[in-house]
Amino acid sequence: MKKVCVFCGANSGADPAHAEAARALGHAIAARGLGLVYGGGKVGLMGVVADAALEGGAEVDGVIPEHLMQRELGHGSVTRLHVVSSMHERKAMMAALSDGFVVLPGGFGTLEEAFEVLTWSQLGLHRKGTVFLDVKGYWSRLNAMLDSMAEEGFVKHEHRALALTAGDADQALDQLAAFRPPEVTRWIERVAQA
Repeated sequence: MKKVCVFCGANSGADPAHAEAARALGHAIAARGLGLVYGGGKVGLMGVVADAALEGGAEVDGVIPEHLMQRELGHGSVTRLHVVSSMHERKAMMAALSDGFVVLPGGFGTLEEAFEVLTWSQLGLHRKGTVFLDVKGYWSRLNAMLDSMAEEGFVKHEHRALALTAGDADQALDQLAAFRPPEVTRWIERVAQA
């Protein structure tokens, strides 16, 4: 593993623990000699994790769509700031540049990014881990929903296991480093065989 992609909010959230977790993750990424890939913003948790990784000497790749650059939200101090034409291109580039994903607290966009890479993993389009960093139980209700989806038969139990959860930055990075996707028939192949 060389580069970790972090999905997170463009806001800092109501609890200062969210920013503390983002800062700790940026420092942990740098301390392990890894690079950071993220959404390219200078605000919210995005800015916090990027600044912390830069402080620690990590290379940081930001990927931001042109329409957000026009609002002057791009982080001008990252190692490389890739300006792309669309949100779709942003997500594809972030995934291509990364060897695994950590999901900090965030909103709709954070969930969209996380579930897209989880779906790609389920479909066998990549073999990279996804870890939700559970700051003060932020992801606990989501984990309950994922469990319910598996119990109701909408997600296979082996695919439910693709959404990992960690309590802190070091645990999240350890889980990514150790991640081995389950050996399962690709979902799409099982549907075609049915």
